[in-house]
Amino acid sequence: MEFTSDAAREHWDSLLGVVPGAVVALDFDGTLSPVVDDPAAARIHDEAADALTGLAGVVRAVAVITGRPARQAIAMGDLDELGLEMRRRGTDLFVLGQYGNERWSSAERRIVSPRPPAGLASFERELPAVLRAADAADAYVEEKGLAVAVHTRRLPDPAEALARLSGPVAGLAARHGLTVEPGRHVVEVRSGSMDKGQALRMLLAEQQAEGVVFGGDDLGDVAAFEAVRALRADGLPGVVVCVASEEQPALAELADVVVEGPGGTVTMLRALAARGR
Repeated sequence: MEFTSDAAREHWDSLLGVVPGAVVALDFDGTLSPVVDDPAAARIHDEAADALTGLAGVVRAVAVITGRPARQAIAMGDLDELGLEMRRRGTDLFVLGQYGNERWSSAERRIVSPRPPAGLASFERELPAVLRAADAADAYVEEKGLAVAVHTRRLPDPAEALARLSGPVAGLAARHGLTVEPGRHVVEVRSGSMDKGQALRMLLAEQQAEGVVFGGDDLGDVAAFEAVRALRADGLPGVVVCVASEEQPALAELADVVVEGPGGTVTMLRALAARGR
């Protein structure tokens, strides 16, 4: 763990004073799971389940807030079984999928999801032609139910391909009333009615949180970073954790704590659990 400033260390110390009432919220890909070329092959870090379980009985609640469909994240992290064990120890686990549009909890154990946004089906039908015109026909298109993600990680020059196709994809999304969410070698198109910041705020209010930690690694996490910083300005102890990557170095500038990869997330969670006991 690396603190970005003396003030950041003070924010951490303030949080440690309210750990039993805190909510710990984390992104999935890049934060709990290593980023891989094939999104379907992602799996939670080998030690992450143990680290999350270590928070049970220590904090008020734990949440995974992800752009993935909730069902995917649950399967890739074995979060169903993990949630049962955490609830048995006194702390509920939440999975807020598709930027908070979907919800699962260890208490209710079912996924609540809205209908796909208007315009998404038409966007999907027109997308192949747009990718061909951008010389990116081989980009991997991931259908997520409530969103569509276009990945360039498998292409010969992922960054150049992303730059080439982002404008045309954004234009197509705008024509269908959809929002574009850029990320690490991916551009995602979805409804703009929810983001991770809103999802986090709603969960904190529901849980009557006395403090918050949020950890993430990509641009889709910025809304949650900003939510924590705004709530902290209003008096709620909060810490923003950046899981550093070469692809999104700017996120560290918004963070209080910087860790290296999902292994760094595990170390941070264990430090929090140890100080909270």
